[in-house]
Amino acid sequence: MLLPRPTSVRTDDGVFLLDASTAITAAPELRPTARWLQSVLRPSTGLDLPLLPEARHTIDLRTGSDLGPEAYRLRTTADGVVIEAGGPAGAFYGCQSLLQLLPAEVYRRSEVTGVRWAAPAVCVEDAPRFAWRGTMLDVARHFMPKHDVLRFLDLMAMHRLNTLHLHLTDDQGWRVEILRRPRLTEVGAWRRESPLGASPDAPGDGRPHGGYYTQDDIREIVAYAARRHITVVPEIDVPGHSQAAIAAYPELGVGGGQPEAWTRWGVNSHVLNMEESTVDFYRDVLDEIMDLFPGPVVGVGGDECPTTEWSQDPRTQELMRERGLRHENELRSWFVRRLGSHVTSRGRRLLGWDDLLEDEVPEGTVVASWRGMTGAVTAARRGLQVIACPDDQVYLDYRQSDRSDEPIPVAVPITVETAYGFEPVPPGLTDEQRAHVLGGQANIWTEHMDSPRTVDYFAFPRLCAVAESLWSTGERRYEEFRVRLDHHLARLDAVGVEYRREAGPLPWQTRPGIEGRPTTPAERESFIDVLVAGITS
Repeated sequence: MLLPRPTSVRTDDGVFLLDASTAITAAPELRPTARWLQSVLRPSTGLDLPLLPEARHTIDLRTGSDLGPEAYRLRTTADGVVIEAGGPAGAFYGCQSLLQLLPAEVYRRSEVTGVRWAAPAVCVEDAPRFAWRGTMLDVARHFMPKHDVLRFLDLMAMHRLNTLHLHLTDDQGWRVEILRRPRLTEVGAWRRESPLGASPDAPGDGRPHGGYYTQDDIREIVAYAARRHITVVPEIDVPGHSQAAIAAYPELGVGGGQPEAWTRWGVNSHVLNMEESTVDFYRDVLDEIMDLFPGPVVGVGGDECPTTEWSQDPRTQELMRERGLRHENELRSWFVRRLGSHVTSRGRRLLGWDDLLEDEVPEGTVVASWRGMTGAVTAARRGLQVIACPDDQVYLDYRQSDRSDEPIPVAVPITVETAYGFEPVPPGLTDEQRAHVLGGQANIWTEHMDSPRTVDYFAFPRLCAVAESLWSTGERRYEEFRVRLDHHLARLDAVGVEYRREAGPLPWQTRPGIEGRPTTPAERESFIDVLVAGITS
């Protein structure tokens, strides 16, 4: 949600003026939120804004027993501001609305002079539609330094997104320190070069790429997110997308050999072997991951897992016979179930991509439906919880228009209007099945985003639109949103977000001469139909 919407009612109580007489008061459980608000308001306004037990001209944070944990009521008058919330998260979102009522300069980080820090007198009562309002950020293909992850969390919080799904491992890199398996980062965190473009025969750029987060870095990221009411969900992608791990520990692979961390994009034929020792290896990994990430959900991927190596490997075929498995796809299910049992034993749940629906899925698994909405429908009908993230609506690495100067254009165009039209609950479900949809997320795959400023370009303002679709209840009209977005862009300017302009990319945002992989909607639909053909109802 970008601004208080139709739930806002302007009053005749004048204008609230933030000045030297303003103090902040807060219920005891809301004082951390009050201190956060101080830290945001002070740099740009230059005001002290002390946290006091009581005062006459205040921003007052209160609890309201009739409100849900993420709900709030905001009232501004000439005398002060009252934010009443069902819990700390609701108070935090109420503070975000207050910031949006003030001039956009409030988002700057040094004192701004000549600005009247006034907010209109309004009443707002608001609450989110979905519990899971997320972004998936791929830091495996291109590593994002910790500083920029923290900045991205601030941008998520600004838009009331509450879940960061962090894609930490893939063929091209392993990004989290595992103390019991140090070669995962010593070797797996670095690749020799990256493809320059999206075509299968794209030339390599000849430039090494790498990086990883230490366990102290992860603790800092998780704590920073928690203060902003964001849960960080880690993903360790198995049994496909694992070449970086195999490069570090060749015994994890099939048939011997020692590949390097992959230097191409796409679906890779190298997969993990299905030995008990590999299960033990990843149990160790997940133990450290669960120690670092306290949230209830742990991602294990399960997507895009070719079976060629398994079908051609005598040892794998022997294991299949011993385990009574009929075909190679059951190996993926077997492996994921083994890890799922371990995760469940620690009171957590698995998150996996909808590819898992091609076979038996561990009970309690949360399914991320990415290949359209087929997975969402199937999972909900099976009684599994669903995160909707259909590629043709919320894959923010996809091109943003049909323009020839879009940088490294991939797949079908996803405009701001397309993203705003995202509906996480698919049609055709019963009320009971609809309740299994936890919410949705936008996915940011970074094959072609080699810097945080490039992530800015692909994410914004489309992520603003997705955020509102996940928050708002009732009818949404893009024309009305578009007017509010024009005002919101001034806030993004103040923060320093290098978003895509409506007129198209700026010259330095283009990538002339680097080939993309655009497709038509019809081509994309035919391709997805093939991918989801194996999903069983």
